Amino acid sequence: MTAEQFADRHIGPGPDDERRMLDAVGYASIDELMDAAIPEVIRWHGRLDLPEPASEHEALAELRELAGRNTVAVSMIGLGYHGTHTPAVIRRNVLENPAWYTAYTPYQPEISQGRLEALLNFQTMVSDLTGLATANASMLDEGTAAAEAMTLARRASKSPSRVYVVDADTLPQTIAVIVGRAEPLGIDVRVLDLDVEVLPAEFFGVHLQYPGASGAVRDHSPLVEAAHAVGALVTVAADLLALTLLRAPGEIEADIAAGTTQRFGVPMGFGGPHAGYLAVRAGLERMLPGRLVGVSRDSAGDPAYRLALQTREQHIRREKATSNICTAQVLLAVMAGMYAVYHGPDGLRAIATGTHEMAARLAAGLRAGGVDVADVAFFDTVTATVPGRAAEVVAAAALGGVNLRLVDADRVGISCDETTTIGHLAAVWAAFDVEPVTGEVAAGLPAGLARTSDFLTHPVFRSHRSETAMLRYLRRLADFDYALDRGMIPLGSCTMKLNATTEMEPVSWAEFAHLHPFAPAGQTAGYRELIGQLERWLAEVTGYDAVSVQPNAGSQGELAGLLAIRAYHRSRGELHRTVCLIPSSAHGTNAASAVMAGMRVVVVGCDDDGNVDMVDLDAKIAANRDNLAAIMVTYPSTHGVYETGIASLCAKVHDAGGQVYVDGANLNALVGFAKPGQFGADVSHLNLHKTFCIPHGGGGPGVGPVAVRAHLAPFLPGDPAGAPVDGRPAISAARYGSAGILPIPWAYLRMMGADGLARATGVAVLAANYVAARLRGHFPVLYAGNKGLVAHECILDLRPLTKATGVSVDDVAKRLIDYGFHAPTMSFPVAGTLMVEPTESEDLAELDRFCDAMIAIRAEIDKVGSGEWPAGDNPLANAPHTATMLAGDEWPHPYPRSVGGWPAGVDRLAKYWPPVRRVDGGYGDRNLVCSCPAPQAYED
Repeated sequence: MTAEQFADRHIGPGPDDERRMLDAVGYASIDELMDAAIPEVIRWHGRLDLPEPASEHEALAELRELAGRNTVAVSMIGLGYHGTHTPAVIRRNVLENPAWYTAYTPYQPEISQGRLEALLNFQTMVSDLTGLATANASMLDEGTAAAEAMTLARRASKSPSRVYVVDADTLPQTIAVIVGRAEPLGIDVRVLDLDVEVLPAEFFGVHLQYPGASGAVRDHSPLVEAAHAVGALVTVAADLLALTLLRAPGEIEADIAAGTTQRFGVPMGFGGPHAGYLAVRAGLERMLPGRLVGVSRDSAGDPAYRLALQTREQHIRREKATSNICTAQVLLAVMAGMYAVYHGPDGLRAIATGTHEMAARLAAGLRAGGVDVADVAFFDTVTATVPGRAAEVVAAAALGGVNLRLVDADRVGISCDETTTIGHLAAVWAAFDVEPVTGEVAAGLPAGLARTSDFLTHPVFRSHRSETAMLRYLRRLADFDYALDRGMIPLGSCTMKLNATTEMEPVSWAEFAHLHPFAPAGQTAGYRELIGQLERWLAEVTGYDAVSVQPNAGSQGELAGLLAIRAYHRSRGELHRTVCLIPSSAHGTNAASAVMAGMRVVVVGCDDDGNVDMVDLDAKIAANRDNLAAIMVTYPSTHGVYETGIASLCAKVHDAGGQVYVDGANLNALVGFAKPGQFGADVSHLNLHKTFCIPHGGGGPGVGPVAVRAHLAPFLPGDPAGAPVDGRPAISAARYGSAGILPIPWAYLRMMGADGLARATGVAVLAANYVAARLRGHFPVLYAGNKGLVAHECILDLRPLTKATGVSVDDVAKRLIDYGFHAPTMSFPVAGTLMVEPTESEDLAELDRFCDAMIAIRAEIDKVGSGEWPAGDNPLANAPHTATMLAGDEWPHPYPRSVGGWPAGVDRLAKYWPPVRRVDGGYGDRNLVCSCPAPQAYED
């Protein structure tokens, strides 16, 4: 394969297809189309300064060279990151399986039952191990989960105090994230050594680590009682593997548990991605942030899974939302949950026991050699004191291939995990210059802290002991789902494009997967060069001066950008600049991020064409001029249009002293043709899981780098493991966020090159306009820009048809399942509409198949409107149709079975069958069940 051919593999339409599409749209070339669509005031006519494109083989060879410059040492650093064995059946059939990694967030539950069940397993696992009533479907990492726990405690506590207490034995990166999140919210974080310091007179919450960062296992019961006595809530950041042996937080009446599931089969990946978790006691379910999977029923009355109501709260409550929902790591949560399914409760106990016994043997050997080991109960981590020799010991261990933690000049921390061997212990003993210990070693945790309650009692955790059973379970769940490996997912604003296998392959390489984020710099040279190159390429593509890849989701990138703006104003003594203008059409995450950054949201209206209303903008600027901090605007607009007034908008805000934040969600319509950093924006976040090919993974992982102009560069996220830097809060728990998946966008950029990227953008815009041109006569296209053109997505307005026939946008979305498609984005940004984004990766045959399906559905709607089919009993109202429904002995409907299950154009040999009929979300919200129900629940 030559270097030029990868872009041809990535981009679906070939030259002949492009010609046909251009003819349908009415342009002679893609350049002519882009010149017409993009306002000349922002149009960039240069060529991106990127390396010439590499072939797939060349890119993999370069990545191999970079990987070879990393050293995969034995990591005994701990601090929330541990070696783990990913069962091969899970690695091959989940992490490396496009049926799992190319799926979208399960907003369409009927075609997401597999990953919803997997997430329910995850929630049940977390709930069981923590002893708390309800767990959500994952968080971004332990640090951000702890920060969300703090804000949850603030909302739920009856205490008027703004003081939040954090135990000093908390993971240092967690402390950094909590402090960074608290400051703009006016929360006073006090880090206290709760072994010797007393709690303040008033506080609304306390954060405890269990076991502590030092390894110490303490009885937190007295602290929980003291906190509850003053109306405060208690969060316990607990190690789930330790909880197989240690008393659960819920058993001492903790209110919240937070942490990570990384050591449940998810590689360290130089810091991520990993699935954090959050669980709460009964009574706090409705305040739980993030996504929550629950059990409902379908239209036949059968059990079915779906996302609960608060999952959608950011779009409903906007600036009143309590958190961003884009805070999940679904693919990694699936892996962690399946690790528990694979091992079961007995297997997890055995792993934990082995880990603890290794730590006990390590401690015994050190003590026998005269080393002072902290005399406290521990699970997997011991702290050894060697006055003045700590750095020497750490260096000696590194020479022996083992990384230890340098606590300070006198102390060394050593953590064991499921990968620890006697050989590793021998290398550690040698570094301390002590002899190995043999024979029996006393191990055991304090009886009062030992776990006596059962966990993982549901049959799913006890039924898949053989690999055959596990393999078939994973296959069955994957078959329930619809992902890009089946067909097109035309979601507006979500850019579900090709995730090439070559881009994905390096993620599993040991040199990228098995590095601890706090490993010595000399062992991570290749990783850091890759990240540096990626940041420079992203800066070039966007026209900004500096980029940080630390934010591990788009929502975190938004927050990082707004915090940079906030810190910039404060550095200039303008603390009063706190107003953030947000157009009414904006993503729901925008308003929630602004509130989290300590800003006050002022909404700017849109005109009838979906553009920012410049008259209203002028009025809002005038009313808030002295306090204006920023405006958040999505470009192209959330309505899928290149607004002509963007440059004027930027100038108006700058003239008032504000900064311009351009949401990078729609960057796929700009790359190679316009640069936000050059047409007036000061900061953007970039969705690498959209434009730059990191797959959505069923709703995570993602990476949301923040890109800024030079004056904001000093305020990019700080290193969570380093010394605090004023104005540079840590956004994520690891310096480079989800570093483990950064080889994916690196490979995409490296193989596409400047011309390939520009061509991808042009074809994405061409595809959207082709869909609009084919469907405009059947469904109104709600918004358009210059010469009637859209950007990379178009909005189909179903409201007139709904009014005339009663057929809803939900009916059309569910009917598309029968035709073999995931629905476009429903009712966003306008209720009653479908927003379609075809991307550049879908070939003309698939685009036509989608358009043909929509045209056929329009004909079906007309039959309902004419009365040929009853309004309440037709293929749309009854969609989706399951195989079970069609195979029933009775068929009471006024249309043939074939119309329901095999609509026109559907390949009968490649038919996708949803496992459930339409899910009743309202029933599930009223009857919240958020963990695996007992099998008896399905008997009826």
